[in-house]
Amino acid sequence: MTLEESIHAHSVATPDKVAVECGDSRITYSGLWDSIVRRAAGLQSEGLEPHRPYVYRATQDIDFVVTYCAVHHLKAIAVPLESKALEENFRAVKEEVDSCTFDDGIRDILYTTGTTGKSKGVMLSETALVSCADNFICDFHLTPELLFIISGPLSHIASLFKMHPILTVGGTVCILDGLKDMNAFFDVFRLPYTKFATFLVPASIRLLMQFSYDRLCALADKIDFIETGAAPISSHDMEQLAKALPHSRLYNTLGGTEIGAVCTYDFNDGKYMEGCIGRPMKNSTVEIGPDGNLIISGPTVMSGYVADAENTARVLQDGKIHSADIGFMDEDGMIHLKGRQGDVINVGGYKIDPVEIENAASSIPSVKDCICIAATHPVIGTVLKLLVVMEDDAELDKHALARELKSKLEPHKVPVYYEKTDSIRRTYNGKLDRKYYKQ
Repeated sequence: MTLEESIHAHSVATPDKVAVECGDSRITYSGLWDSIVRRAAGLQSEGLEPHRPYVYRATQDIDFVVTYCAVHHLKAIAVPLESKALEENFRAVKEEVDSCTFDDGIRDILYTTGTTGKSKGVMLSETALVSCADNFICDFHLTPELLFIISGPLSHIASLFKMHPILTVGGTVCILDGLKDMNAFFDVFRLPYTKFATFLVPASIRLLMQFSYDRLCALADKIDFIETGAAPISSHDMEQLAKALPHSRLYNTLGGTEIGAVCTYDFNDGKYMEGCIGRPMKNSTVEIGPDGNLIISGPTVMSGYVADAENTARVLQDGKIHSADIGFMDEDGMIHLKGRQGDVINVGGYKIDPVEIENAASSIPSVKDCICIAATHPVIGTVLKLLVVMEDDAELDKHALARELKSKLEPHKVPVYYEKTDSIRRTYNGKLDRKYYKQ
Protein backbone atom coordinates (compact mmCIF):
# COMPACT_ATOMS: atom_id res chain seq x y z
CA MET A 1 0.00 0.00 0.00
CA THR A 2 1.00 3.63 -0.43
CA LEU A 3 1.68 5.77 2.64
CA GLU A 4 -1.72 7.44 2.36
CA GLU A 5 -3.56 4.11 1.99
CA SER A 6 -1.74 2.84 5.10
CA ILE A 7 -2.70 5.93 7.12
CA HIS A 8 -6.32 5.48 6.05
CA ALA A 9 -6.22 1.82 7.10
CA HIS A 10 -4.77 2.71 10.51
CA SER A 11 -7.37 5.45 10.96
CA VAL A 12 -10.00 2.68 10.81
CA ALA A 13 -8.16 -0.04 12.72
CA THR A 14 -6.47 2.10 15.42
CA PRO A 15 -8.15 5.53 15.20
CA ASP A 16 -6.94 6.77 18.61
CA LYS A 17 -3.31 5.72 18.16
CA VAL A 18 -0.97 8.74 18.02
CA ALA A 19 0.58 9.05 14.57
CA VAL A 20 2.71 12.17 15.03
CA GLU A 21 4.16 13.89 18.10
CA CYS A 22 5.62 17.38 17.82
CA GLY A 23 6.40 19.37 20.97
CA ASP A 24 3.14 19.87 22.85
CA SER A 25 1.09 18.86 19.80
CA ARG A 26 0.07 15.41 18.65
CA ILE A 27 -2.37 13.92 16.18
CA THR A 28 -4.01 10.50 16.04
CA TYR A 29 -4.35 8.39 12.94
CA SER A 30 -8.02 9.30 12.60
CA GLY A 31 -7.20 12.98 13.06
CA LEU A 32 -4.34 12.75 10.57
CA TRP A 33 -6.51 11.12 7.91
CA ASP A 34 -9.28 13.69 8.36
CA SER A 35 -6.74 16.51 8.09
CA ILE A 36 -5.24 15.00 4.93
CA VAL A 37 -8.64 14.78 3.27
CA ARG A 38 -9.49 18.39 4.20
CA ARG A 39 -6.11 19.70 3.04
CA ALA A 40 -6.42 17.78 -0.23
CA ALA A 41 -9.82 19.38 -0.84
CA GLY A 42 -8.33 22.80 -0.17
CA LEU A 43 -5.39 22.24 -2.51
CA GLN A 44 -7.76 20.95 -5.20
CA SER A 45 -9.92 24.06 -4.89
CA GLU A 46 -6.75 26.15 -5.32
CA GLY A 47 -6.12 24.42 -8.65
CA LEU A 48 -3.70 21.58 -7.83
CA GLU A 49 -4.25 18.79 -10.35
CA PRO A 50 -3.00 15.20 -10.59
CA HIS A 51 0.58 14.77 -11.88
CA ARG A 52 1.38 18.47 -11.30
CA PRO A 53 4.04 19.69 -8.83
CA TYR A 54 3.32 21.48 -5.56
CA VAL A 55 6.32 23.46 -4.28
CA TYR A 56 6.34 24.39 -0.61
CA ARG A 57 8.68 24.90 2.35
CA ALA A 58 9.24 21.94 4.67
CA THR A 59 8.29 23.03 8.16
CA GLN A 60 9.20 20.74 11.08
CA ASP A 61 5.66 20.13 12.27
CA ILE A 62 2.49 18.10 11.89
CA ASP A 63 1.29 20.46 9.17
CA PHE A 64 4.12 19.28 6.91
CA VAL A 65 2.98 15.66 7.23
CA VAL A 66 -0.61 16.66 6.42
CA THR A 67 0.38 18.70 3.34
CA TYR A 68 2.82 16.09 2.03
CA CYS A 69 0.22 13.31 2.25
CA ALA A 70 -2.57 15.53 0.90
CA VAL A 71 -0.53 16.24 -2.24
CA HIS A 72 -0.04 12.50 -2.74
CA HIS A 73 -3.73 11.86 -2.05
CA LEU A 74 -4.50 14.02 -5.09
CA LYS A 75 -1.93 12.02 -7.14
CA ALA A 76 0.05 15.25 -7.45
CA ILE A 77 3.83 15.69 -6.90
CA ALA A 78 5.28 16.93 -3.60
CA VAL A 79 8.28 19.28 -3.98
CA PRO A 80 9.39 20.14 -0.42
CA LEU A 81 12.21 22.68 -0.12
CA GLU A 82 14.26 23.68 2.91
CA SER A 83 12.26 25.75 5.36
CA LYS A 84 14.72 28.64 4.97
CA ALA A 85 15.02 28.44 1.19
CA LEU A 86 15.68 31.88 -0.28
CA GLU A 87 12.75 33.37 -2.16
CA GLU A 88 14.81 33.52 -5.36
CA ASN A 89 15.63 29.81 -5.06
CA PHE A 90 11.99 29.00 -4.32
CA ARG A 91 10.87 30.86 -7.43
CA ALA A 92 13.57 29.24 -9.57
CA VAL A 93 12.49 25.74 -8.52
CA LYS A 94 8.83 26.55 -9.06
CA GLU A 95 9.51 27.91 -12.55
CA GLU A 96 11.56 24.84 -13.40
CA VAL A 97 9.03 22.23 -12.30
CA ASP A 98 5.99 24.17 -13.54
CA SER A 99 7.47 24.19 -17.05
CA CYS A 100 7.85 20.39 -17.15
CA THR A 101 5.54 17.47 -17.88
CA PHE A 102 5.92 14.44 -15.62
CA ASP A 103 5.10 10.75 -15.88
CA ASP A 104 1.95 9.68 -14.06
CA GLY A 105 3.89 7.69 -11.45
CA ILE A 106 6.09 10.51 -10.14
CA ARG A 107 5.15 11.46 -6.56
CA ASP A 108 8.16 13.36 -5.13
CA ILE A 109 10.79 15.74 -6.45
CA LEU A 110 13.57 16.22 -3.91
CA TYR A 111 16.29 18.78 -4.54
CA THR A 112 19.80 17.69 -3.60
CA THR A 113 21.98 19.90 -1.41
CA GLY A 114 24.29 20.78 -4.30
CA THR A 115 27.50 20.17 -2.32
CA THR A 116 29.04 18.41 -5.32
CA GLY A 117 27.60 20.68 -7.99
CA LYS A 118 24.36 22.40 -8.99
CA SER A 119 21.35 21.36 -6.94
CA LYS A 120 19.34 18.85 -8.94
CA GLY A 121 15.68 17.86 -8.74
CA VAL A 122 15.45 14.10 -8.22
CA MET A 123 12.21 12.54 -9.49
CA LEU A 124 10.92 9.64 -7.39
CA SER A 125 8.05 7.37 -8.37
CA GLU A 126 5.38 5.94 -6.10
CA THR A 127 7.05 2.57 -6.65
CA ALA A 128 10.38 3.96 -5.42
CA LEU A 129 8.79 5.41 -2.27
CA VAL A 130 6.92 2.20 -1.39
CA SER A 131 9.94 -0.02 -2.16
CA CYS A 132 12.25 2.11 -0.03
CA ALA A 133 9.79 1.99 2.87
CA ASP A 134 9.62 -1.79 2.43
CA ASN A 135 13.43 -1.98 2.69
CA PHE A 136 13.35 -0.20 6.06
CA ILE A 137 10.39 -2.19 7.38
CA CYS A 138 12.04 -5.52 6.58
CA ASP A 139 15.66 -4.77 7.54
CA PHE A 140 14.94 -2.68 10.64
CA HIS A 141 12.08 -4.96 11.81
CA LEU A 142 9.72 -2.02 12.33
CA THR A 143 6.63 -2.54 14.50
CA PRO A 144 3.63 -0.38 15.54
CA GLU A 145 5.04 0.03 19.08
CA LEU A 146 7.97 2.10 17.83
CA LEU A 147 8.35 5.86 18.24
CA PHE A 148 10.88 7.22 15.74
CA ILE A 149 12.52 10.59 16.42
CA ILE A 150 13.09 12.73 13.32
CA SER A 151 15.39 15.68 13.99
CA GLY A 152 16.65 16.40 10.47
CA PRO A 153 14.94 18.57 7.84
CA LEU A 154 11.86 16.93 6.32
CA SER A 155 12.90 18.09 2.85
CA HIS A 156 15.79 15.62 3.01
CA ILE A 157 15.65 11.89 2.28
CA ALA A 158 17.23 10.88 5.62
CA SER A 159 14.21 12.29 7.47
CA LEU A 160 11.42 12.10 4.90
CA PHE A 161 12.09 8.44 4.14
CA LYS A 162 11.76 7.51 7.82
CA MET A 163 8.29 9.04 7.98
CA HIS A 164 7.11 6.66 5.22
CA PRO A 165 7.90 3.28 6.83
CA ILE A 166 7.05 4.30 10.41
CA LEU A 167 3.56 5.51 9.49
CA THR A 168 3.12 2.61 7.08
CA VAL A 169 3.46 0.07 9.92
CA GLY A 170 1.31 2.14 12.28
CA GLY A 171 4.11 3.47 14.49
CA THR A 172 4.58 7.02 15.76
CA VAL A 173 6.80 9.77 14.37
CA CYS A 174 8.19 12.45 16.70
CA ILE A 175 9.38 15.59 14.91
CA LEU A 176 12.09 17.82 16.42
CA ASP A 177 13.50 21.02 14.97
CA GLY A 178 17.13 19.88 14.89
CA LEU A 179 19.34 18.86 17.81
CA LYS A 180 20.32 22.31 19.03
CA ASP A 181 18.23 21.68 22.15
CA MET A 182 19.63 18.46 23.64
CA ASN A 183 17.08 18.59 26.45
CA ALA A 184 14.24 18.44 23.92
CA PHE A 185 15.79 15.30 22.44
CA PHE A 186 16.10 13.54 25.79
CA ASP A 187 12.65 14.70 26.89
CA VAL A 188 11.13 12.57 24.10
CA PHE A 189 12.14 9.44 26.00
CA ARG A 190 9.74 10.41 28.80
CA LEU A 191 6.79 9.84 26.47
CA PRO A 192 4.72 6.68 27.13
CA TYR A 193 6.25 4.43 24.48
CA THR A 194 8.12 1.15 24.90
CA LYS A 195 10.49 1.34 21.92
CA PHE A 196 12.42 4.34 20.58
CA ALA A 197 14.63 4.83 17.54
CA THR A 198 16.20 7.67 15.62
CA PHE A 199 18.47 8.64 12.74
CA LEU A 200 21.56 10.70 13.60
CA VAL A 201 24.39 11.79 11.34
CA PRO A 202 27.86 10.91 12.73
CA ALA A 203 28.51 14.53 13.76
CA SER A 204 25.36 14.50 15.92
CA ILE A 205 26.30 11.15 17.45
CA ARG A 206 29.65 12.60 18.45
CA LEU A 207 27.98 15.64 20.02
CA LEU A 208 25.67 13.41 22.07
CA MET A 209 28.59 11.30 23.24
CA GLN A 210 30.70 14.36 24.07
CA PHE A 211 28.17 16.30 26.09
CA SER A 212 25.50 13.80 27.15
CA TYR A 213 27.16 10.39 27.30
CA ASP A 214 25.76 9.47 30.73
CA ARG A 215 22.24 10.45 29.65
CA LEU A 216 22.64 8.31 26.54
CA CYS A 217 23.82 5.33 28.60
CA ALA A 218 20.74 5.68 30.81
CA LEU A 219 18.56 5.00 27.76
CA ALA A 220 20.14 1.65 26.97
CA ASP A 221 16.93 -0.26 27.74
CA LYS A 222 14.71 2.13 25.77
CA ILE A 223 16.53 2.62 22.47
CA ASP A 224 15.64 -0.12 20.00
CA PHE A 225 18.00 1.15 17.31
CA ILE A 226 19.93 4.13 16.03
CA GLU A 227 20.65 4.53 12.35
CA THR A 228 23.43 6.67 10.94
CA GLY A 229 24.52 7.58 7.44
CA ALA A 230 25.03 10.55 5.07
CA ALA A 231 28.69 10.71 6.17
CA PRO A 232 31.30 8.18 7.37
CA ILE A 233 31.39 7.14 11.03
CA SER A 234 34.72 6.13 12.58
CA SER A 235 35.30 2.78 14.26
CA HIS A 236 36.12 4.70 17.45
CA ASP A 237 32.68 6.32 17.48
CA MET A 238 31.05 2.99 16.63
CA GLU A 239 32.72 1.37 19.62
CA GLN A 240 31.85 4.21 22.00
CA LEU A 241 28.19 4.17 20.93
CA ALA A 242 28.06 0.38 21.30
CA LYS A 243 29.41 0.68 24.84
CA ALA A 244 26.67 3.17 25.68
CA LEU A 245 23.93 1.05 24.07
CA PRO A 246 25.08 -2.58 24.31
CA HIS A 247 21.64 -4.07 23.56
CA SER A 248 20.58 -1.70 20.77
CA ARG A 249 20.85 -2.25 17.06
CA LEU A 250 23.21 0.31 15.54
CA TYR A 251 22.95 0.65 11.78
CA ASN A 252 25.30 2.24 9.27
CA THR A 253 23.22 2.65 6.11
CA LEU A 254 24.00 3.53 2.53
CA GLY A 255 21.28 5.74 1.11
CA GLY A 256 20.82 8.72 -1.12
CA THR A 257 18.22 10.80 -2.87
CA GLU A 258 18.86 9.05 -6.18
CA ILE A 259 19.00 5.52 -4.77
CA GLY A 260 16.79 5.40 -1.67
CA ALA A 261 17.94 3.04 1.12
CA VAL A 262 20.23 0.37 -0.30
CA CYS A 263 22.45 -1.39 2.28
CA THR A 264 22.75 -1.51 6.05
CA TYR A 265 25.16 -2.94 8.64
CA ASP A 266 24.48 -3.41 12.36
CA PHE A 267 27.87 -2.39 13.75
CA ASN A 268 27.03 -3.46 17.30
CA ASP A 269 28.79 -6.72 16.47
CA GLY A 270 32.13 -6.23 18.25
CA LYS A 271 33.92 -5.66 14.94
CA TYR A 272 33.09 -1.97 14.34
CA MET A 273 34.09 -2.20 10.68
CA GLU A 274 34.84 1.29 9.44
CA GLY A 275 33.32 1.97 6.02
CA CYS A 276 31.19 -1.18 6.08
CA ILE A 277 27.59 -0.74 4.89
CA GLY A 278 26.63 -4.41 5.02
CA ARG A 279 24.56 -6.29 2.50
CA PRO A 280 21.92 -5.00 0.06
CA MET A 281 18.38 -4.62 1.38
CA LYS A 282 15.36 -6.55 0.10
CA ASN A 283 14.58 -4.38 -2.95
CA SER A 284 18.14 -3.36 -3.88
CA THR A 285 21.01 -4.82 -5.87
CA VAL A 286 24.61 -3.56 -5.66
CA GLU A 287 27.39 -4.35 -8.13
CA ILE A 288 31.00 -3.19 -8.08
CA GLY A 289 31.88 -1.51 -11.38
CA PRO A 290 35.19 -1.83 -13.26
CA ASP A 291 36.43 1.41 -11.66
CA GLY A 292 35.43 0.26 -8.19
CA ASN A 293 32.31 2.41 -8.08
CA LEU A 294 29.01 1.10 -6.76
CA ILE A 295 26.29 0.41 -9.33
CA ILE A 296 22.84 0.28 -7.77
CA SER A 297 19.62 -1.07 -9.22
CA GLY A 298 16.15 -1.98 -8.07
CA PRO A 299 12.75 -0.30 -7.69
CA THR A 300 14.03 2.29 -5.17
CA VAL A 301 16.15 4.22 -7.69
CA MET A 302 15.12 7.57 -9.11
CA SER A 303 13.34 8.13 -12.42
CA GLY A 304 15.76 10.90 -13.41
CA TYR A 305 16.62 14.56 -12.86
CA VAL A 306 14.18 17.35 -13.64
CA ALA A 307 14.98 19.07 -16.96
CA ASP A 308 18.47 17.55 -17.06
CA ALA A 309 18.70 14.80 -19.64
CA GLU A 310 22.51 15.01 -19.76
CA ASN A 311 23.08 14.26 -16.07
CA THR A 312 20.28 11.70 -16.06
CA ALA A 313 21.97 9.80 -18.91
CA ARG A 314 25.34 10.01 -17.15
CA VAL A 315 24.11 8.67 -13.80
CA LEU A 316 21.15 6.45 -14.75
CA GLN A 317 22.08 3.84 -17.37
CA ASP A 318 19.83 0.89 -18.22
CA GLY A 319 17.90 1.43 -15.01
CA LYS A 320 21.06 1.37 -12.87
CA ILE A 321 22.55 4.23 -10.86
CA HIS A 322 26.30 4.61 -11.41
CA SER A 323 27.24 6.22 -8.12
CA ALA A 324 30.37 8.14 -7.13
CA ASP A 325 30.89 5.84 -4.13
CA ILE A 326 33.97 3.62 -4.41
CA GLY A 327 34.04 0.31 -2.61
CA PHE A 328 34.48 -3.46 -2.62
CA MET A 329 32.64 -6.59 -1.57
CA ASP A 330 34.36 -8.94 0.88
CA GLU A 331 34.20 -12.74 0.93
CA ASP A 332 31.13 -12.64 3.18
CA GLY A 333 29.19 -10.46 0.75
CA MET A 334 29.58 -7.35 2.91
CA ILE A 335 30.11 -4.09 1.02
CA HIS A 336 32.75 -1.63 2.19
CA LEU A 337 33.12 1.99 1.08
CA LYS A 338 36.56 3.42 0.38
CA GLY A 339 35.57 6.99 -0.51
CA ARG A 340 33.98 8.98 -3.29
CA GLN A 341 35.21 9.82 -6.76
CA GLY A 342 36.35 13.43 -6.68
CA ASP A 343 37.22 13.35 -2.96
CA VAL A 344 40.34 11.20 -3.41
CA ILE A 345 43.58 13.20 -3.11
CA ASN A 346 46.56 12.16 -5.25
CA VAL A 347 49.77 12.58 -3.24
CA GLY A 348 52.96 11.49 -4.98
CA GLY A 349 51.10 8.83 -6.96
CA TYR A 350 49.22 7.53 -3.90
CA LYS A 351 45.44 7.92 -4.06
CA ILE A 352 44.33 8.80 -0.55
CA ASP A 353 40.81 8.86 0.84
CA PRO A 354 40.66 11.89 3.20
CA VAL A 355 38.04 10.13 5.34
CA GLU A 356 40.70 7.69 6.60
CA ILE A 357 42.83 10.57 7.87
CA GLU A 358 39.81 12.34 9.38
CA ASN A 359 38.72 9.19 11.22
CA ALA A 360 42.22 8.66 12.61
CA ALA A 361 42.42 12.26 13.80
CA SER A 362 38.93 12.17 15.29
CA SER A 363 39.88 9.23 17.49
CA ILE A 364 42.42 11.47 19.26
CA PRO A 365 40.76 12.91 22.40
CA SER A 366 42.06 16.47 21.89
CA VAL A 367 40.49 16.71 18.39
CA LYS A 368 36.88 17.89 18.36
CA ASP A 369 36.38 18.05 14.58
CA CYS A 370 38.54 18.09 11.45
CA ILE A 371 38.73 17.91 7.68
CA CYS A 372 41.58 16.73 5.46
CA ILE A 373 42.14 18.74 2.28
CA ALA A 374 44.71 19.05 -0.50
CA ALA A 375 47.39 21.73 -0.23
CA THR A 376 50.41 22.70 -2.32
CA HIS A 377 53.99 22.33 -1.09
CA PRO A 378 56.56 24.53 -2.91
CA VAL A 379 58.87 21.56 -3.54
CA ILE A 380 56.92 18.28 -3.55
CA GLY A 381 53.58 19.50 -4.93
CA THR A 382 50.27 18.20 -3.62
CA VAL A 383 50.27 17.26 0.06
CA LEU A 384 47.69 16.70 2.79
CA LYS A 385 46.56 19.45 5.14
CA LEU A 386 44.46 18.89 8.26
CA LEU A 387 42.17 21.62 9.54
CA VAL A 388 41.43 20.96 13.21
CA VAL A 389 38.93 22.16 15.81
CA MET A 390 40.45 21.50 19.24
CA GLU A 391 38.56 20.41 22.35
CA ASP A 392 37.90 23.29 24.76
CA ASP A 393 39.70 25.58 22.29
CA ALA A 394 43.07 24.18 23.40
CA GLU A 395 46.22 25.13 21.55
CA LEU A 396 47.20 22.96 18.59
CA ASP A 397 50.49 21.12 19.07
CA LYS A 398 51.24 20.28 15.45
CA HIS A 399 54.19 18.01 16.20
CA ALA A 400 52.30 16.02 18.85
CA LEU A 401 49.32 15.57 16.54
CA ALA A 402 51.59 14.46 13.68
CA ARG A 403 53.28 11.91 15.97
CA GLU A 404 49.93 10.45 16.99
CA LEU A 405 48.81 10.18 13.39
CA LYS A 406 52.08 8.47 12.43
CA SER A 407 51.21 5.74 14.93
CA LYS A 408 47.82 5.22 13.23
CA LEU A 409 48.53 5.77 9.51
CA GLU A 410 50.97 4.78 6.79
CA PRO A 411 53.68 7.44 6.30
CA HIS A 412 52.29 8.79 3.00
CA LYS A 413 48.90 9.39 4.67
CA VAL A 414 50.22 11.65 7.43
CA PRO A 415 49.41 15.32 6.69
CA VAL A 416 52.24 17.77 6.11
CA TYR A 417 50.32 20.88 7.17
CA TYR A 418 48.12 21.46 10.24
CA GLU A 419 45.94 24.46 11.00
CA LYS A 420 43.66 25.25 13.93
CA THR A 421 40.22 26.58 13.03
CA ASP A 422 37.13 27.60 15.01
CA SER A 423 34.75 25.32 13.10
CA ILE A 424 34.48 22.95 10.17
CA ARG A 425 31.93 23.85 7.53
CA ARG A 426 29.25 21.23 7.05
CA THR A 427 26.05 20.97 5.06
CA TYR A 428 22.74 21.16 6.93
CA ASN A 429 22.54 17.36 7.00
CA GLY A 430 25.94 16.88 8.65
CA LYS A 431 28.21 16.15 5.69
CA LEU A 432 31.60 17.81 5.44
CA ASP A 433 31.28 20.58 2.85
CA ARG A 434 34.25 19.49 0.74
CA LYS A 435 33.18 21.67 -2.17
CA TYR A 436 33.64 24.76 0.01
CA TYR A 437 37.23 23.81 0.88
CA LYS A 438 38.09 23.15 -2.77
CA GLN A 439 37.23 26.73 -3.77
